[in-house]
Amino acid sequence: MASPAHDILIVGAGVLGLSTASVLRARGHAVTVVDAGGPNASSVAAGMIAPAMESAAEDVTPQRAALYRDAAAQWPGFAARAGIDLVPAMAEWRGDGWDRIADRLTALGFAAETTERGVRAPQDLRLSPTAALERLADGVRRIEGRVETIVGDVGGWGVRLTDGRVVSASVVVLATGADEGLDGLTPSVQAVLGAATPVRGQIGFVGQMLTDRTLRGSKGYVTPVEGGVVIGATMEAGRRDLAPDVETSERLRRAAEDLLERSIDPAAIDWCVGVRGASPDGLPLAGLAAPGLAVALAPRRNGWMLGPLVGEIVADAVENRAPRAEAAAFDPLRFSRAG
Repeated sequence: MASPAHDILIVGAGVLGLSTASVLRARGHAVTVVDAGGPNASSVAAGMIAPAMESAAEDVTPQRAALYRDAAAQWPGFAARAGIDLVPAMAEWRGDGWDRIADRLTALGFAAETTERGVRAPQDLRLSPTAALERLADGVRRIEGRVETIVGDVGGWGVRLTDGRVVSASVVVLATGADEGLDGLTPSVQAVLGAATPVRGQIGFVGQMLTDRTLRGSKGYVTPVEGGVVIGATMEAGRRDLAPDVETSERLRRAAEDLLERSIDPAAIDWCVGVRGASPDGLPLAGLAAPGLAVALAPRRNGWMLGPLVGEIVADAVENRAPRAEAAAFDPLRFSRAG
């Protein structure tokens, strides 16, 4: 039996789905989120909002660095509205290659402060992912379940869950991460979703505050979160398996020890794996994939940094507003058009 019709239905309760829900709710829309529950790639994350360090570490173009900077600039106001604690990361790159990172930061227009052990990017921020997801979900209407089929058009959509329930909506936003696909969608929409491929990431949580700042290096990072620190991380394209790898755990632990300049008891680390989506150019798919059907997908490693900007871009598309300047870079049709 179908449930009462919903205005906007968002499929997926990760950072992109909930950020989009937050923006749409702030604009006066009735939003419902459907999600299977449990951990997702956004909770298995470090929560770094790091335009400077990400730009320098990835050696991006000035245009990409500007996009990251613009995305991070959305965060202070967004966090204040959502009640999310946002704090300075005091992000510091240590060890081999710090001088190259310093040069890249400066060349891309970011501040770079030399420290005793490396270089610091003072403008980068951080948050605790689990707590932030709870804040974003607070007050959001939610349906627990897994979506199996989506059918419809601009006149309305029917979303069938695996338990047989059907939810109808005027607009659907797919924020399904690296899910392998949904039945009922047209080939053109499937082509959009097909541009998102899985990337497996392994991180570890230690329930001790081993550092008061984000430490990064060529082999990994350590960053504070609520209740301890996160050690990370891998980026393994094409993998969906969720069991932590023993050799990877040991490698990441050693990298964290080098950054901290202290030992970590292996038994104190709780390892976990998340699978996120990535597009061919590393930027999200955000906007309309078909009339009445939007996507907010595939942020690769920067879902937390890009979340509020993705939410604004998707909300503009849903409301048929003039797109903001950054929307072209996230155009969900950019790869299917190229094909």
